[in-house]
Amino acid sequence: MNTKIYASLKSIASFVPNRNVSNKDLEKIVDTSDDWITKRTGIEGRYFAEDNQKSSDLGFEAAKIAIHRANIKATDVDMIICATLSPDYLAMPSTATIISYKLGIENKPAFDISSACSGFIYLLSIAKAYIESGMYDNILIIGAEKTSSVLDFRDRNTCVLFGDGAGAAVIGKTNEIKKAIVDVHISANGKYANLLMTPMDSPFIKMKGNEVFKLAVKTLANDVEEILKKNNIKPKDIDFFIPHQANLRIINAVGNMVDIDSSKIVLTVQKYGNTSAASIPMAIDEIYRERKLKNGDLLLLDAFGGGLTWGSSLLYFNGS
Repeated sequence: MNTKIYASLKSIASFVPNRNVSNKDLEKIVDTSDDWITKRTGIEGRYFAEDNQKSSDLGFEAAKIAIHRANIKATDVDMIICATLSPDYLAMPSTATIISYKLGIENKPAFDISSACSGFIYLLSIAKAYIESGMYDNILIIGAEKTSSVLDFRDRNTCVLFGDGAGAAVIGKTNEIKKAIVDVHISANGKYANLLMTPMDSPFIKMKGNEVFKLAVKTLANDVEEILKKNNIKPKDIDFFIPHQANLRIINAVGNMVDIDSSKIVLTVQKYGNTSAASIPMAIDEIYRERKLKNGDLLLLDAFGGGLTWGSSLLYFNGS
């Protein structure tokens, strides 16, 4: 009798650089104010990497911790996938290959994906498919961002929003649905590509904030409702709701629309700003390090980003 294989979140980890940048610090270089940033976004600070630090350096640090917490060796990793909008190199090699080599992993598949702030949920979807097909046993997924390298510090509408950091996880296998990644929804619509992008003629992020805000709230609320309904799970059954940490107003609006108790919503946007593909794993690791996250807890994730892309996931935490 064959036993069904499910993908499982075996570990979580994060890493942030040392340099803390407050809203007051940004007041010195751009026409903005601490009051304006806090009221509009909920962001109070963020961390920026040093000039000699790259996304791969941040991802490497998070990956080391994730591998250790999964109780495996780096050589047990079968594949490395990295989500980033701020890669080490413009087109090649991928940031995943650099992280892989830094970890001492050679002759294993490694590649990047470009899904902006939805990157981690896209990574979960890819890893789930590979694990449940039986192709691999352990997949390392990483969201690594040096967003400060793609920010125009003359544009107060974008530069105040983002921060640097990395999050990583090991996706393994289990035979128990109560320890599994239950479901992942991912989607995209290029019709809205011009609302959030890095143009060919500029290395900097460009965003039409009001339009993105309206689409994000509506799309995320619909997606969350759909994944809960499909899996016959009620909002009250969720232990933690972990949304992409872009804007406190978006997070609160979605939470209210889908009737998630505010005590279950994980918030880190005030500390780290928007760390794009790294934000969800960084937020999961925040409650892990605070000893709030327990083995068997049911997590609801959602994200929205450039593309436009979006996604949600229901999964049980199966780490130690």
